[in-house]
Amino acid sequence: MFDIKIIEAGYIMADGGAMFGAIPKRAWLRKYAADADNLCPLAMRCVLATTADRRILIDAGMGDKHLDKVSYYRPYDLKCADESVKELGYTTGEITDVVLTHLHFDHCGGATRKNESGRLVPSFPNARYWLSRKQWANFLKPNRLEKDSVFADNILPVYDSGQLHLIDEDTLLCDGVELQLFDGHSEGQLVVCINTDDGVYAFPGDLVPTSAHVPLEWISAYDICALTSLSEKERFLADAEKKGYTLVYCHDAKVKTSKVKRLNDDYIASDKDK
Repeated sequence: MFDIKIIEAGYIMADGGAMFGAIPKRAWLRKYAADADNLCPLAMRCVLATTADRRILIDAGMGDKHLDKVSYYRPYDLKCADESVKELGYTTGEITDVVLTHLHFDHCGGATRKNESGRLVPSFPNARYWLSRKQWANFLKPNRLEKDSVFADNILPVYDSGQLHLIDEDTLLCDGVELQLFDGHSEGQLVVCINTDDGVYAFPGDLVPTSAHVPLEWISAYDICALTSLSEKERFLADAEKKGYTLVYCHDAKVKTSKVKRLNDDYIASDKDK
């Protein structure tokens, strides 16, 4: 069984209308805070899952390489993933695996860093980096909706080092950790399910970015296909409710984890851990 540690990699501010899409502001503001400029604070939460012989980092935060390009999002309290790993008692060389749910800058920026000579290298030199082939294809030929959110130096050094491992289908990373593919927010996003002594913890990434996004129709305008997100969320949440998953929210500034429960023909977050 795995032990998990939650890593807080910092915060960005995103437009509330973009975060909640077609949901009226009067509705979403009851569930999620915004400032006077209609900007919502979003965490950039990661997970470190460990056993005696595996240390698996899930997502890597934004890092600090592109602060000029993402200044619109007003990043603050940033912490690079390699620093967070060291604070938890591990060296970067001890990380065995890095799972990148997808290649948007706020999820993978910490996957690479500049070394002492200024060259970009993988932040975790001995790790296998896991990514879906769909995401890699999207990086090679990005669509107009995502191209400004994907930066080559977050992933090319990993590819050049031979550490990138692409998957085409749901995959068992190792005993106790499963990678599942879901479309909607971005093609081939990975959802990670981890077996622990306290049950299965699921890291759904931007499939369900906050506890407010658990209801099926609460879909971000950042998603490239809302209808696909709807069906993929329903597929995931049915499993999560049936099997009692604990969800770890990557972007919820207040709620770190929760269960989900069915309410009529929909789902809501329950047992929230703040």
